[in-house]
Amino acid sequence: MASAAEQMAANLSWGALGKATELRQRIWFTIGLLIIYRLGTYIPVPGIDGAALRNFMEQAQSGIGGILSMFTGGALGRMGVFALGIMPYISASIIVQLLASMVPSLEQLKKEGEQGRKKINQYTRYGTVALALFQAYGLARSLEAGGLAHSPGLFFQASVVITLVGGTMFLMWLGEQITARGIGNGISLIIFVGIVAEIPAALANFFAQGRSGAISTPVILGVIVMVIAVIAFVVFMERALRKIRIQYPRRQVGMKVYDSQSSHLPIKVNPAGVIPAIFASSLLLLPTTISTFSGNQTGPIMSTLLAYFGPGQPLYLLFFAAMIVFFAYFYTQNVSFKSDEVADNLKNQGGFVPGIRPGKRTEEYLDYVVNRILVIGSAYLAAVCLLPEILRHQWSVPFYFGGTSVLIVVSVTMDTINQVQSHLLAHQYEGLIEKSQLRGKRKAGSAKARRAPSRR
Repeated sequence: MASAAEQMAANLSWGALGKATELRQRIWFTIGLLIIYRLGTYIPVPGIDGAALRNFMEQAQSGIGGILSMFTGGALGRMGVFALGIMPYISASIIVQLLASMVPSLEQLKKEGEQGRKKINQYTRYGTVALALFQAYGLARSLEAGGLAHSPGLFFQASVVITLVGGTMFLMWLGEQITARGIGNGISLIIFVGIVAEIPAALANFFAQGRSGAISTPVILGVIVMVIAVIAFVVFMERALRKIRIQYPRRQVGMKVYDSQSSHLPIKVNPAGVIPAIFASSLLLLPTTISTFSGNQTGPIMSTLLAYFGPGQPLYLLFFAAMIVFFAYFYTQNVSFKSDEVADNLKNQGGFVPGIRPGKRTEEYLDYVVNRILVIGSAYLAAVCLLPEILRHQWSVPFYFGGTSVLIVVSVTMDTINQVQSHLLAHQYEGLIEKSQLRGKRKAGSAKARRAPSRR
């Protein structure tokens, strides 16, 4: 049976948005900062030869251009100040999270509450600067190798590195401001806007090919139906949960006795989110990226790797799927769902799984359940990520967005809508509390009025 909060959320009307003043301010604040981000993607890096930039980006699109363009909203193709996007911060966050689960000193910081979280955030920022410096320097050297610099040399490299690193740090600050004072997760929304900004151009190109006869009408209709089906499938899988029943015994706290209670521990079918797909894409694009940075001056080993592990090749698809499965298990067990910590928390709170002894047995049971769930979750991730690659390279179907893009767009949309509903629900609760207080004051006033004559 649904709780009172769930029933209220189900009956929540979006018309209440007009009465929630604070929520409206948060939404406008978020939109304003996202507009600033989009404007920054059109400000070019100094010293770039714009005429030769487009030709170079067509060659680099399968390497670093492919993975970064998805997160920069076209800023990389225009070589704007936000050309690196927020990707260095994401990579640093993932690396710090993985280290925090394996390094004892960092793991201890996670348990120190707010102070530990601030320290870990500080390490993440340091890692962001280091990764941004590395990527910006590599991009500056590749621009020089491609003949895109008006005056190549140390001054050009320094200007590119300073501009791109500064742009990444500014984006990181924008994301933190959106998270603190806006609505939704700021970093995720910046990635979301970057992906969505490319949709109108892709749709225009897609329908232009249909009008010219390059793509038949059945193919156009099939792609549209397939996109809708993939989005519906992603929404279904992202909301899918495996609920484990948790029982709390009867206990006494002070003078109060609490009866035994039953609850559920929800485990997502895909606990790792989109992280495995990002990791796998980054590693598989490494050979092509190195080739781009070296000015396509590759040896026989690199040429062989590019031939067999290029996008769309059978070995590429096979290793892509294998690494998605590996990272789904690795990230879930080490970061997103640590069964030993969950079992310890349940034991400390007095909860237990019916039929399972608390402690080590509960940890083993949770490992068993999570490993079985991840069979479905990792297969779902691999299927969503491989489908666009197969359509583009094997069947020549014009599918313009990768599976990672679809996962990010759907996940961020669902998360933002949930946060808006939470704010509306909180506003509705505040309104109910204020009404009950006003009623209480009226009743107290009327009682005093009735008792007044007796005092005389």
